[in-house]
Amino acid sequence: MATTNNACSQPELSRPHPFDPLTQNEIKLAAELLRLHVVNADVNVLFRVITLWEPPKAEMMEYLNYEHGGIDQYSSTTPRRISKVQAYVDRVFREFKIDLSHQTVLSDETLRGRHSHIDPDYMRKIELACMAHPRVRHEIELLGIPQGATVVVEPWTYGTDGMNDMSGLVTMCWFYMRLSSDADANYYAYPLHLAVEMSSAMEVTNVFYLASGDVDADGPSHESRGFDHHKIHNSSEYHPALADQRRTTLKPYQVVQPEGPSFSVDGNHITWEKWTLRVGFNYREGMTLHDIRYDNRSLFYRLSLSEMFVPYGDPRTPYPRKAAFDLGNDGAGICANNLKLGCDCLGHIKYFDGWLTTQSGIPLRMPNVICVHEVDDGILWKHTNPRTGNAAVTRSRLLVLQTIITVSNYEYIFLFYFGQDASIHYEIRATGILSTAPINIGDSVPYGTVVAPGVLAPYHQHLFCLRIDPAIDGRNNSLLVEESHPMPLGDGNPFGVGYTVRTEIVPSERGLDLSHATNRTFKIVNEAEINPTTNTPVGFKLIPHYSQMLLAHPSSFHAKRSEFASHAVWVTRHSDDELFPSGRFTMQSLGGEGIASWIARRRHSDSDEGVEGRSVRDKDIVVWHTFGSTHNPRAEDWPVMPCEKMVVGLKPVNFFERNPALDVAISTQEKNLSVLVEDVADNIQISGGDAGCCARTL
Repeated sequence: MATTNNACSQPELSRPHPFDPLTQNEIKLAAELLRLHVVNADVNVLFRVITLWEPPKAEMMEYLNYEHGGIDQYSSTTPRRISKVQAYVDRVFREFKIDLSHQTVLSDETLRGRHSHIDPDYMRKIELACMAHPRVRHEIELLGIPQGATVVVEPWTYGTDGMNDMSGLVTMCWFYMRLSSDADANYYAYPLHLAVEMSSAMEVTNVFYLASGDVDADGPSHESRGFDHHKIHNSSEYHPALADQRRTTLKPYQVVQPEGPSFSVDGNHITWEKWTLRVGFNYREGMTLHDIRYDNRSLFYRLSLSEMFVPYGDPRTPYPRKAAFDLGNDGAGICANNLKLGCDCLGHIKYFDGWLTTQSGIPLRMPNVICVHEVDDGILWKHTNPRTGNAAVTRSRLLVLQTIITVSNYEYIFLFYFGQDASIHYEIRATGILSTAPINIGDSVPYGTVVAPGVLAPYHQHLFCLRIDPAIDGRNNSLLVEESHPMPLGDGNPFGVGYTVRTEIVPSERGLDLSHATNRTFKIVNEAEINPTTNTPVGFKLIPHYSQMLLAHPSSFHAKRSEFASHAVWVTRHSDDELFPSGRFTMQSLGGEGIASWIARRRHSDSDEGVEGRSVRDKDIVVWHTFGSTHNPRAEDWPVMPCEKMVVGLKPVNFFERNPALDVAISTQEKNLSVLVEDVADNIQISGGDAGCCARTL
């Protein structure tokens, strides 16, 4: 469907790069074009998403080849700026694609049976409606709340459990108590024995009495649900206004770069050392990276965190409804923090803002959602010649791109590290506060840890999916599986020490598992480009984060909805509209729409591809890595959890003919200006020391 509207009076737009997120003016234009499209001025339009619809990869690869000097002429025009808009039009959920370049509506799809992501405004309305409901107020009275305490309601998206009709939006409300009048007091320390189910009409549809033991609660046993004042303790506070005991032994640490940072930024384009890349940002994935190159050699077309799933392992009703898709349901961009100097990022910082939309279609600025800076990472390489005693050493500098999101009780820190040796590492750090449940004093259950008196921290998992869209020296790549096996004892291996490597190219779309026993490694290679030294295809190696896959039963809604969580590595043929491994819409999804279902459907429909399914050898492929944490809480995770780190690596393998970091400047004391600290009679004497270990011994 195409409708052209020439009546739009928006200002003329400058020409952003095709990968750049929508600008403030483009968001305004998209909203105005949609209003004109629905014609009737009385129609109520509630905007949910206005974001960039990225150009088709085939079109962009030609454009990028021209941009980087790979071809002399570009046969097409610059890719159009197209916006994806999701909105409720008179309460009907619809998705539009709008050509901003030509001010044309390209498509208009009614999303029957789908639900939009939620946002803080909606959750706040749910919270207020829940607390105002007469039945809820009556239930709170029966709980026997201490005088002066405040009841806190925390809404959660509904984790499908088969107990409700999913055509309507359902929200779960979990109840806590705050004893202090300070709004920063830790209410997770006082979980209440009450949960409420709310409809999209802001009505209470069900009330649950939470169990305190190892079985479901069967009624409002108010006597057993009364408060034990032993639970009231100051050790559960973390905020400096309430927990003011802080160490004073640490001296200031400052990151100084007297000549400024080594990176440069032009719009959304970053240049550092031999790296170039473009930064994107959207409501769902948050930070995205595009057109990643090293020394102008193409490495990755696009990198992003494509989904994360947090299922809880408490089987008692209604806890199975705690199953959050923090990207698909909440949005990493929507939940992104406003990063602060000297706190979230140290040193010389470049910030990127993001732009989202309000419900009325007004551009919403998200300040400082991405920070860029450099860090020292220790020694990059070193060797001391034992015959001469001369050492050559160079230190590693990393370029860091960081974003942080807050989703209810948890914070997630997402970092990309770019190394001088052409390596990329992706790190996730999980912190924040455990989501808690009530438990009787002295009781225990086999699916959680008691972290404070009357406070249960249920077992749960954090499962992430990193989407890797490679372009290793070109668009067509293959996935190679490499394993290391011991040689059999015999004439060829008389001492029993030999081992060999077995390799296999993955022929078709599928999910694959890790193997410690064989050191299974996954390499993304370009079979058309051969390293002249090794006589093998150039490539990059995936260094996975070894972790447990989904523990929920395969028949569960958890498993049906998070298909990516059944295997650690997936490979699919690239498709422009396959960005999210649990499907486009995760809110109250029923399953059968994720990555495993895509592969199965194509295996049965693509008769020309053979019985194994669609080929991924020497094709435009996407590699997906599932990893995470099975989080069985510790007492040390309370009241705020120290960061738990998960790291994934992408390293060149036979991509270069030698160490690509060999030309990094040798470390010298003259530039580093390290100081020697000597403790003499309680006085600190600081001197420059000698010339350092990298000086030649004469």
